[in-house]
Amino acid sequence: MEQFWLVTGKLLEGFGQNCIIFGVTLLLALPLGLIITGGSMSRFKPLRWFTRTFVWVIRGTPLMLQLFVVFFIPPLMTNGSVSFGRMNAALIAFTINYAAYFSEIYRGGIESIPKGQYEAGQVLGMTKAQIFGKIVLFQVIKKIVPPMGNEIITLVKDTSLSSVIAIPEVLMNAKDFSMSGLIWPLFYSAIFFLAFCGVLTVVFSRLEKRLNYYKG
Repeated sequence: MEQFWLVTGKLLEGFGQNCIIFGVTLLLALPLGLIITGGSMSRFKPLRWFTRTFVWVIRGTPLMLQLFVVFFIPPLMTNGSVSFGRMNAALIAFTINYAAYFSEIYRGGIESIPKGQYEAGQVLGMTKAQIFGKIVLFQVIKKIVPPMGNEIITLVKDTSLSSVIAIPEVLMNAKDFSMSGLIWPLFYSAIFFLAFCGVLTVVFSRLEKRLNYYKG
């Protein structure tokens, strides 16, 4: 029993690192994704194509590789004058990666709204801001909640990738126990992810039900 609580304490300590990466990434990536969406939908072609190329590169390369790039490349290119700590490197890589994914979800939601609804608002004498705020916004939110929920749940699991730059998150701590002959902490670590993802699943399920009142 003493061993169980020792392992639990160590895994909880590691899972705290996962939670930090999750929370900060979500806090920064959600608004950054909206900014990127603005660029990808811009009428200024150079900005639009630059933004879409950036999103294509980020979405088309592994997050693990992006972690290596952020952590190792700056000091190599600047002879050590520019470098990021392990946690800062993880936060930068995760934020950029998920902002790119969120931006495409935003863009898909906005572009899914029929043009006729914009035209109807104009006929009623509404400004563009009023049309977006009173007609478009709630429809977009309803449409993006399911894919956004999927990405956020994926983010919970992806935080374990931070171990590749030696951040002592829950899975890395579990691996340390396995090296000393204890295998069960590896399976035990899954409970932390399952519990977190379970809570998020319930939250997004209830949010979708609350948005069902709007049938547009």
